[in-house]
Amino acid sequence: MAVNRAKQWLTRHKKWGGVLLVLLVLLFWLWRGELYQAQDADSAAPVTESGQTKEAERFYVEVRQFHAEPYQARVLLQGQLMPAHSLVLRAQVSGTLLKRPVLGQQTAADEVLITLSDDGRKAGLTQAKADVVLRQAEVNAATRLRRSQHLSETDYLSVKAAAAASKAALGRAQLALVHTQITAPFAGSIDALPVEEGSFVQVGDELLTLVDASQLKLSATVPQQQVADLTVGLPVTAVLLDGRELSGQLSFIAQAADQQTRSYALEAKLDNSDGWRVAGASAGLHIQLPAQPAYRLSPALLALDDNGRLAVKVVDDQNRMQRVAINLLSITPDEAWISGLADSARLITRGAGFVSEGEHVNIRLQEPKP
Repeated sequence: MAVNRAKQWLTRHKKWGGVLLVLLVLLFWLWRGELYQAQDADSAAPVTESGQTKEAERFYVEVRQFHAEPYQARVLLQGQLMPAHSLVLRAQVSGTLLKRPVLGQQTAADEVLITLSDDGRKAGLTQAKADVVLRQAEVNAATRLRRSQHLSETDYLSVKAAAAASKAALGRAQLALVHTQITAPFAGSIDALPVEEGSFVQVGDELLTLVDASQLKLSATVPQQQVADLTVGLPVTAVLLDGRELSGQLSFIAQAADQQTRSYALEAKLDNSDGWRVAGASAGLHIQLPAQPAYRLSPALLALDDNGRLAVKVVDDQNRMQRVAINLLSITPDEAWISGLADSARLITRGAGFVSEGEHVNIRLQEPKP
């Protein structure tokens, strides 16, 4: 009966019957094609317990091949510039100031800068010399008498003691006369001159300040996290507030940290042959560390390992995702420099959050940006 109804419908709708027949044939053809394709895939790829192939179960991640580049890190500090040599000369004997230099005068090493009054020191030196001659003659005579047993041991020792005292007095007289003329211990410039000619000075009074600014030293402190990378002799650059630069090298690093700040004192020697007046000013200290191989990458690729250390996610030779701990050398909002990897590595740039460590992955190689 159903067949008769179908024949009657087709008779009345001949046009729609042809369309329906074509659609049935097309659906049958598509079904056969998918069946054959599924059979071929099943025979070509290994199947897991879940019924999927091993390749299909792997997650796709994007990776990029990175290569180490030479990287020269810098330690940036803030410090204060001082003259390499600065000395306050003080009076070592009392007297009237007879001669002095002028403020700002350039002096040579061993040049006489200050002359004080003699105040009888030359006469005292002459007397001390004569007393030494007399005491030595007494020692000679006492020696002969001692040999002939005409002088006691105590008297002999007293004569020798008097001779020694006369020699000490001669030395003091000579030194007192020398101290009336104060010479420059090094070449430099007169930076302070608090006394005038004719002034009477006492022992210990400040006479002048001598400064040698042809070389400068920059004093700074370095945090304990950065001191391990520093060694004496590393090249440094001091950057002044106006942008000018002075070159030199690291000359001192303290062995012990300050107990309050936990930082280490250091000094750098800088060449100032042009005589710039910058002593006492602050400056930035840039210390150049030895070059080392490192990777430059986006800070977004940094992660943490199970121990809380900085790491990156890489794909090893067996296409497994691994987290490798690294050392962060420097970082800005745009790039980070890291070390601790081999000379070449495949870093995951996308999809790392969807795979676990040790898991096999499929990769899509990302071309480096020009």
